[in-house]
Amino acid sequence: MSRVGKYPVEVPSGVTVTLGEDAVTVKGKLGEMSMPLLSDLVEAKMEENQVVISPKSEHKKSRMMWGTTRANIANMVKGVSEGFTKKLVITGVGYRAQAQGNTLKLSLGFSHDIDFPVPQDLKITTPQPTEIEISGSDKQRVGQIASEIRGFRPPEPYKGKGVRYADEQILRKEGKKK
Repeated sequence: MSRVGKYPVEVPSGVTVTLGEDAVTVKGKLGEMSMPLLSDLVEAKMEENQVVISPKSEHKKSRMMWGTTRANIANMVKGVSEGFTKKLVITGVGYRAQAQGNTLKLSLGFSHDIDFPVPQDLKITTPQPTEIEISGSDKQRVGQIASEIRGFRPPEPYKGKGVRYADEQILRKEGKKK
């Protein structure tokens, strides 16, 4: 039994949800998103200001997609109304980032700077040279781009240098003993 799928998705004012036969479309102030609906496994219906998801059968696949579909629709509703933000922190001497138009210039201790192209659907800002904020309406896309930027220089365990998430804890190792 899905614990996530049982709860309805609240639709705030200013957001419209359109349930098609095989797709769900959500429109809000931050844009429009759509997702295919596995209509042979789950069904979605609007009840007042809520989207209710229910499985069509008791098969394992149908019950698995029940909670997944509900979570994806909830993320779309939150994305078009509030948006998602990931913060990255750069640690290291001389390591910095600078947003220049449609590119993010990263100096991460290599012999060259890394020019990362900013996708059209996301907004990347650098409030300080050691902080990067990635924001957009698609939760998966924001997390993927944050992961790609972190992948250029992941944090190392001895000094903690590199790019890390703002809420990430780095397990530090002790150095070699004499």
